[in-house]
Amino acid sequence: MADMLELRGISKTFDAGTINEKKAVEDLSLTLAPGDFVTIIGGNGAGKSTLFNAVAGVFYVDKGRVLIDGQDMTFVPEYKRSTQIGRLFQDPLKGTAPHMTIEENLALAYLRTARTRAPFGTITRKDRAFFRERLAGLELGLEDRLDSPVGLLSGGQRQALTLLMATLVTPKLLLLDEHTGALDPATAEKVLALTKSIVEKNHITCMMITHNIHSALALGNRTIMMDGGRIVLELSGEQRAGMTVEALLAQFRASAGKALDNDRILLSD
Repeated sequence: MADMLELRGISKTFDAGTINEKKAVEDLSLTLAPGDFVTIIGGNGAGKSTLFNAVAGVFYVDKGRVLIDGQDMTFVPEYKRSTQIGRLFQDPLKGTAPHMTIEENLALAYLRTARTRAPFGTITRKDRAFFRERLAGLELGLEDRLDSPVGLLSGGQRQALTLLMATLVTPKLLLLDEHTGALDPATAEKVLALTKSIVEKNHITCMMITHNIHSALALGNRTIMMDGGRIVLELSGEQRAGMTVEALLAQFRASAGKALDNDRILLSD
């Protein structure tokens, strides 16, 4: 069985040759097996979001290869990769069209990613029943609000809807870029619980950036820490299961040769 994601020595430098040159990702290699759920932590500027952008095809890497489910996607444009990759951002407003209804948003996501459907096809009665069933699984009452504009939803409701849209047709890879970072703690916990349930139920290969070390160690089966565009620490199995926040920070100091100075991480609980 092919790895679901394979990154072979990828590098990306912005503003090369100028005073603003920034090596955002440097010679990074990573392999995810089908069903892996990897949480990613690191300070600001560590290269986490750049890593996601490289996988999603927002830009092409300067060197290295990007393979998804055994296919070389290194020079495949973002819009083509998006049929195989689901992605959520920190801002709940990014993943939905606010002036369109819940049903219209779901229809767009469904037709764009359904590999057996035309991208501008017609939504059937069977499709609507499918939408209602999946919305009911969120337990937010949205199945009775299919005609409501998404702009009327709360941030948590919108993020839950975006999560559903990204997984309505099971993606080969799900990228979660601090998708609970803008939510209040109680709502964030609900969205994380939904995330865990949807990922496990559909056996989705997933990567999640988070500033909350407790969440990073509690969710998924692997944790990586980035610094300076590289992976400086990786945890799995018994080593990860027995890891505490304090021990992880100490390991980071040993691996990166410095303290983790990001207040959002240090203060997360």
